[in-house]
Amino acid sequence: MAKNILDEIVERRKNEIEKFGWELGFNIPETRQRPVHPFLNTKGVILEVKRASPSKGDIAPDLDSAATALSYAKAGASAISCLTEANYFKGTLEDLMKVCSAMDSFEKETGSVAPAVLRKDFLIDEKEIDVAYRAGADAVLLIARILDDEKIVAMAKRAESLGISALVELKMEDDLRKLKLVADSVYTKNIICGVNCRDLKNFSINLLTPSGILSEIKKIMGEDAKVVFESGIRTPEAADFAGSLGFTGMLLGEAAARNPQEAKALVQGFVNAKETQHSAFWTKMAVELREKNLKGITRPLVKICGITNSEDLNTAKDAGADFLGFIFCSRSPRNVTQNALNSMKNNILSAKSQGTETVCLITETDSPEAELALRNYNEGLFDVIQVHGYETALSFLKKPELRKLPHYCAVPVKTEEDLQKLEELRKLGEPRILVDAKVDGLLGGTGVQVDQNLIEIIRKKQKLWLAGGISSENVYNIIQKSAPELVDIASGVEKEPGKKDPDKIKKLFDNI
Repeated sequence: MAKNILDEIVERRKNEIEKFGWELGFNIPETRQRPVHPFLNTKGVILEVKRASPSKGDIAPDLDSAATALSYAKAGASAISCLTEANYFKGTLEDLMKVCSAMDSFEKETGSVAPAVLRKDFLIDEKEIDVAYRAGADAVLLIARILDDEKIVAMAKRAESLGISALVELKMEDDLRKLKLVADSVYTKNIICGVNCRDLKNFSINLLTPSGILSEIKKIMGEDAKVVFESGIRTPEAADFAGSLGFTGMLLGEAAARNPQEAKALVQGFVNAKETQHSAFWTKMAVELREKNLKGITRPLVKICGITNSEDLNTAKDAGADFLGFIFCSRSPRNVTQNALNSMKNNILSAKSQGTETVCLITETDSPEAELALRNYNEGLFDVIQVHGYETALSFLKKPELRKLPHYCAVPVKTEEDLQKLEELRKLGEPRILVDAKVDGLLGGTGVQVDQNLIEIIRKKQKLWLAGGISSENVYNIIQKSAPELVDIASGVEKEPGKKDPDKIKKLFDNI
């Protein structure tokens, strides 16, 4: 595709405005008919009236905009987002007016304050804000990426003058500069920031994108900035993860539109979530990954797994390992014991103090080895838990006391059918999933690589964390071909199972 979808949408929009005018052929009242409602004053969820999208095609083509908005209000939505873009999302300004009317009816019927209404569209001029205001919208979306400096400031000022809010969507680094211009020009109470997890170039989802930029937004807007987590959430479990990351709001489109009956659970998942050790770990990782990208560092993160002694630990750390993995599984030749941990304790703590992440790998949630791993995690020896195996991951995630601990899941794959397991974990809000090669009867360290065709499918949907058959000899080609965000190596740098080879480790990092 020569152009990305955002460019296409904007170009078609300009043509339609030229043909039909700012009201796009709809009969909009000359004056506003309803009071303005405050937009996202407290933590809450924005549920979206959405029939289709460029990435998913038809989502709910027969959706009744008024009835859907009313069901969202009853489910506890803090705001309703109404798509008014016709070509790709099949929304209209008529939908917006119907949604606003439905919210007025909700207030009369319940005596409660109705959710605010956002006009979500690819607005390019102040006159479209006037139209949105007259149609009843309480807020408008301003996409920083499609607006130049002068235009985004002018549009934010126009929204302010009308007394409605502007949700400024940020994605690229230059968007932060534009946000600063807006913040210097209007009263920031009227500005809400949104960060989209979806990359509109290829529609892939990165659940860490909003967290990576959150602290930068707060530097510009103040610590009480209202920031919305957008896209990528499809289940109450994932909503809970987003809600634990420190955002004021969450915008849900596809999940609510496809399953309106789940709206209440999605809202409660986000609103009731608190910060956990898991969310704190991934917030830190999100910032580090963003800073790495800003510095132009293209080499992947490196995890050396199967550490069993201090000599190997220090060799890997000094060579530049970002993660050190310790395996807690009696079936593995790299299984680590408490005595081994005791002998390595000072070296592990030293590595942690220097910024190396320490990982305890478990293959079961209920076993003596898992208990040992969790006990040592609780005593401060490890930063994060690798939950190895799909069934083990599901068992782990079902236990609230475990789910709140910092973790990521690892799934061995061999066929396309195995990829559905990754999809299910992504739906549950797992921000990164390590992909390993599946060899029947063996647990990791197999020396077998993941099929390249499967890798190509996976990396279109998620950031690639890759294990399986990676060595000093092939790591360069793997990085060139697959561009993983993280590579995980165990047997590829060993003399024998459980004993690393310093020369292989040195060669590995030289080639990386």
